[in-house]
Amino acid sequence: MIYSIGGLFLFSIRLTPLGDRILSLLETPETERKISANDFRTLAFAIVCGSVGAPLLFLNGLNQTTAINASLLLNAESLFTALIAFVFLSERGTRKEYLGMLMLLIGVVFVTTNGEFQKLSLMENVTGNLLVVGACLFWGIENNLSKFLSKKRDIMLIIGLRCFIGGSALLAIAFVVDASFSIPLISIPYLLFVGAFSVAFSMLSYLFALRKIGSMRAGVIFSMSSLFGVVIAFLTLREAFTLIQLVAATIIVLGVYILYLYGKRK
Repeated sequence: MIYSIGGLFLFSIRLTPLGDRILSLLETPETERKISANDFRTLAFAIVCGSVGAPLLFLNGLNQTTAINASLLLNAESLFTALIAFVFLSERGTRKEYLGMLMLLIGVVFVTTNGEFQKLSLMENVTGNLLVVGACLFWGIENNLSKFLSKKRDIMLIIGLRCFIGGSALLAIAFVVDASFSIPLISIPYLLFVGAFSVAFSMLSYLFALRKIGSMRAGVIFSMSSLFGVVIAFLTLREAFTLIQLVAATIIVLGVYILYLYGKRK
């Protein structure tokens, strides 16, 4: 439902003067105005991988593994994104950029696990762990396919279609497997907010980042979402923010700064 809401939100914004203004602000010299039939085929494959396949694998994997296992393994999305970009898209960085990426990924691992590696049970929940890793692989493929779509001017239409079609497919699957559609009224504002901002505008920003800095850098930097999650949980839910996580957060910020500093000088 969140994916579908995100798609409908983007469609509604796109039909207003605000939508055209947003697209104009995001326009760059490399922007392509025409969306070809081949682009729609790429979009279809991206939807199958990232908006349908990955969520199905991930949600089923969560049911068969522990929270700390899933938190650690989710970092594989950034690794798959970077590796696919390196091997298939020939994206390269400087040595200092690779150092920044490594620092960022190490920091994210400690932020998500709080350094409690003794609680990991990677050999005990193999099926669930493999499903989570498979979801990350599908998301990594989607991220790199999105690199081609990010060059199009109307990325709002592309993301809207990806969200709405993917969300609709998941809703259809939920209906077939007789999942419960009972939603408390108190949850509806959260569904709307997460769909509009955490999904729709997040994807819009991410596609623009793909256009500017490529899949490898954008994919690794995107893993900072775990740091924001921990900080927001600390501020709003009063969850613990440990010294280990504070040190890891500092490493993440330094890694991103190195990427910015030396990527800009290329």
